[in-house]
Amino acid sequence: MRLLIVGRLDGQLTSASKIAMERGASVTHASDGLRAMKALRAHGADLLMVDVREDIGKLVLGMEAERMAVPIVACGIGNTDASAAVNAIRAGAKEYIPLPPDPELIAAVLAAVSQDQSDMVYRDEAMSAVVALAKQIAPSDASVLISGESGSGKEVIARFVHNQSRRAGNSFVSINCAAIPEHLLESELFGHEKGAFTGAVARRIGKFEEANGGTLLLDEISEMDVRLQAKLLRVLQERVVDRVGGSKPVPVNIRILATTNRNLSEAVKEGTFREDLLYRLNVVNLHLPPLRQRPKDIAALAQHFVGIYAKANGMQPLAISKEAEAVLQSNPWKGNVRELENTMHRALLLAQNGEIGVDAILMPDGAPVKPCAASNAVAVAASTAEAMARSMVGRRVADVERDLILDTLDHCLGNRTHAAKILGISIRTLRNKLNLYVQEGVEVAQPGESRREAPAAIRAP
Repeated sequence: MRLLIVGRLDGQLTSASKIAMERGASVTHASDGLRAMKALRAHGADLLMVDVREDIGKLVLGMEAERMAVPIVACGIGNTDASAAVNAIRAGAKEYIPLPPDPELIAAVLAAVSQDQSDMVYRDEAMSAVVALAKQIAPSDASVLISGESGSGKEVIARFVHNQSRRAGNSFVSINCAAIPEHLLESELFGHEKGAFTGAVARRIGKFEEANGGTLLLDEISEMDVRLQAKLLRVLQERVVDRVGGSKPVPVNIRILATTNRNLSEAVKEGTFREDLLYRLNVVNLHLPPLRQRPKDIAALAQHFVGIYAKANGMQPLAISKEAEAVLQSNPWKGNVRELENTMHRALLLAQNGEIGVDAILMPDGAPVKPCAASNAVAVAASTAEAMARSMVGRRVADVERDLILDTLDHCLGNRTHAAKILGISIRTLRNKLNLYVQEGVEVAQPGESRREAPAAIRAP
């Protein structure tokens, strides 16, 4: 946790700084908003603790102009004018802490920021398998590609991997590659020197340097321009970054996680994504099933979101009626967890008689959920999963293993090394298996292709 304290270090702010350091935070200080912006450009931060006597509104506007998303906590001595605290919240501060500082209150704020909505709430077996794999690979420094539909929780599982890793005490930095214009993304990722381009008024570190020692999440990486992908590939290979306008490379020590809602193998074929970059990123793949394929998660997530928004709105958490829960289960949730979250926030505000009933479960336009069509979608998903499970009954273990190995090799476009890592076996074991399959007359994918593309002739591994 990197804490930046902004304001004059009077006795109480000094005490707050010491308490934060005792709780494991790395603390730096800036005497005013201007110096705070310089510190953010140079080092970044996970949390700002700002004296209410500072111009918090101006600081927030400056951060927004430079696309810096760092939460702010305002603080002031006990006899501070109450209006100053109110103005700080209106200006963009998330919380207000009175001084002298309470150690438990500061610890709670630090813990809340560290957690940052990274709770893993799941009950379904499909999601349990993903979480189990995430726990298994988290301690390594291997790159991870997290795939799944929009809103399925890819960033949440990324934070989970970071929190379970050896880098958990260091920064988790995320950047959305789809939300930043192409001409700005390079500067956001790699940083720039003063005067490198119009508007570069000062040196600023990029997300790679900001995440040094920790984890960098490249969200929706499939939207990155191919030309920028080449520079990213060099960073992954060499572990150095070149700031825009810089004269020498800067070494970085980071772990890379990436998310995508597209099939990157198809993007490779279309020429919109580099194949060598895919291999670098896809050492391990975590695929999140959509919410409609994990029905046991729906009720648990719904109650979880009710608790979050009850607290945010100063309300008491409400129970969800059995009838309302049945309606939730019947919805296909095309927007996945994100849609469920918005629905439960709305339901909490519309609920009557101390319970969330069917009448509160509405679509954004106020229309009720149509359970019939949705129930069919859920039933189809459940029956499909059951059919897949039954299809393995009565088969030999060797046959199931062969199909798993060959399908994984197809997924890796014939790359033996990546397939072996995903399967958790040595490359030698994999080659021996493939040789055996070829001898049995089974088609095996060659590097750069899948069996669906390969010629009919059987090839040696």
